Amino acid sequence: MGKLEKVQILAYNNPDFADSHQVGDPFKALINPETYALEYKVEFTEGQGHGTSNATQRFNVKAPEELSFEFLFDSTGIIDQNPRNDVFDDVNAFKTMMLEYDSQSHEPKHFKLVWGHLLFKGRCTSLSITYKLFNPDGSPIRAVCKAGFKGSIEETLRVAIENPQSPDLTHYKTVMQGDTLPLLCYQVYGDSKYYLEVAKVNNLINFRQIAQGTDLFFPPLTTTTAS
Repeated sequence: MGKLEKVQILAYNNPDFADSHQVGDPFKALINPETYALEYKVEFTEGQGHGTSNATQRFNVKAPEELSFEFLFDSTGIIDQNPRNDVFDDVNAFKTMMLEYDSQSHEPKHFKLVWGHLLFKGRCTSLSITYKLFNPDGSPIRAVCKAGFKGSIEETLRVAIENPQSPDLTHYKTVMQGDTLPLLCYQVYGDSKYYLEVAKVNNLINFRQIAQGTDLFFPPLTTTTAS
């Protein structure tokens, strides 16, 4: 019901996703997709003792989440009032952004996808291009690119999340619109009074103004902290 927001993809040459490591111009979708798919997987190792009839599934790893999007490219001018001869330039620019090595890091880029409440960080793992409409000479004027992404988080967050001393291995949150640090503390701990400790752990200078999309780590409560 509010302002129309387009899907944006921002590229980075470092997995910390800092503004200083952003490269190139953000990609903005011509038309927002009708759907996108998120896939979650948990992997188990099946072990069966000698002489037993059932296998016991033991937790192995929580696989990174996967996201797939379809992006439309159109050069007819019907959508953006900017007719062009074909979609080759637009599609090739998108393919270059998604797949080519970054000149500084010498590896594929990291991406942040932003749309409404969706904030996804990861890398592009697949890209398929389907050309759908053609000029009489055979040059394509419409294409659909299906891009697959595999999620990733910053190394400092990963270590914190995997802390075996924590009673809850999911003590991390991404700040959404309307979130405050006391509210997030209440959601995690059941009490908002720990907001100063959380601000200190996350090196927040001004905890009253936290940028939307910021990842925060909520450490496990120790006896000292709880008292």
